[in-house]
Amino acid sequence: MGALVAVIGNSGVGKTTLARRLSEAGGYKAYLETHSERPFQALCQQDLVRYALPNQLDYLLCRAEQESEIRNAAGVGVVDGGLELDFHLFTQLFHQRGMLDAAGYELCERFYTFSRQHLPPPDLLVALHAPLDELLRRKQARARELDLVTAADDLAQMEELLVAYLASVPAERLITVDAVQEDESYIGVVGELVDWINRV
Repeated sequence: MGALVAVIGNSGVGKTTLARRLSEAGGYKAYLETHSERPFQALCQQDLVRYALPNQLDYLLCRAEQESEIRNAAGVGVVDGGLELDFHLFTQLFHQRGMLDAAGYELCERFYTFSRQHLPPPDLLVALHAPLDELLRRKQARARELDLVTAADDLAQMEELLVAYLASVPAERLITVDAVQEDESYIGVVGELVDWINRV
C-alpha cells in the first residue's frame, strides 16, 4: 500500500509549492489542487448559494479518488491539502459563512466519514504556519482567478479551524514548518522533510 503525505495549512501559505518541491526532491508523485479543472468552482464564484454544495462534494470526491489511487500504488503520494483539509477547513468554513446549510454540511460530513471508513488518514501531515498578514500578502501576490477564500476574516476563521483540527492529530504523524522562516520555495527544509517521509 502506498504512503500518503499531506501538506496542510491555511489558504495562501504555500502548500502547492512545498508539495511540488517534496515530490521533485523525493521522487514522489504529486496530487495537486486543480481549481481550473473542477466543474463547479467558477460557477460557485458566480452563485454561492446554488453551487456551494456540488462544488464542495466534487472537491471531497476528487480528494478521496486521489487517496485511493495513492493507497493502491507503491511508493509515496503527496497531496496539497487533501481530503482532511477540504473537510476540516473548507467545508466547515463554508458552513460557518452560510454557503452550506445544515443539510448540505451534513451530506459533506457523511461523505467524509464514509471515506475515512475505507481510506486510512495520512501517514504524515506537514503543517505550514504563517501569520495572517503574510498569508494576505502571499494570496495577493499569486492572484488566483478562481479563489473562494480572499478576505482576512476568512483566513482568520480558517486558522482557528486548522488549530482545532491539528489538536486531534497524533504528534508522531505531524511535522510543523514555520513558513515565514523558510524561503517561499522551501528549498531549505525540503531535504529534512524528505528524510522524514522516507522513514514513514
